[in-house]
Amino acid sequence: MSEPTSNTRRNLFIAAGVGAAAIGAGLALRHRPAEPAPLSAAAASFWGARFDRPEGGELLASEFKGRPLLLNFWATWCAPCVKELPELAQFQREFKDKGWQVAGLAVDSPSAVREFLKKLPLDFALGLAGLTGTELTRTLGNTQGGLPFSVAFDASGELIWRKLGATNLEELRQMTLKLTPV
Repeated sequence: MSEPTSNTRRNLFIAAGVGAAAIGAGLALRHRPAEPAPLSAAAASFWGARFDRPEGGELLASEFKGRPLLLNFWATWCAPCVKELPELAQFQREFKDKGWQVAGLAVDSPSAVREFLKKLPLDFALGLAGLTGTELTRTLGNTQGGLPFSVAFDASGELIWRKLGATNLEELRQMTLKLTPV
């Protein structure tokens, strides 16, 4: 009679072990961090891009991922673009401690940009987008292809704001209030 009791006991231990393993697996799955949502096609088109820097070297879009980014498309021949550049630089100074970054992509010839920067040096990251910059602006929502064009990405890399036409410091401050958790 001791044999059925030992089999029963063994089966109870096995059942308890299997039950504990199932509970553990369920808890592990429940507490596993969620996979980040895939980026929209527009955002993904930017994050893999690379641009020459006016001073030499490369500007990789991926360098900016992980923190909010204000990206501005401009040209030396575009008066509204030139007018807003100092305000973008001021935005960079005011909001860098809050995690924001600023990058500018010149839809212009490299020589024109280099000459321009001798007269108005800028203290945020710059890249040379050339004519491909126009196509990138369209991908990011600039259906008219005009300049200046600005977009903002959140820390996850998703496109969260866009503006065709000149922006100003106050408008950018308001944009961050809507997008930055307090």
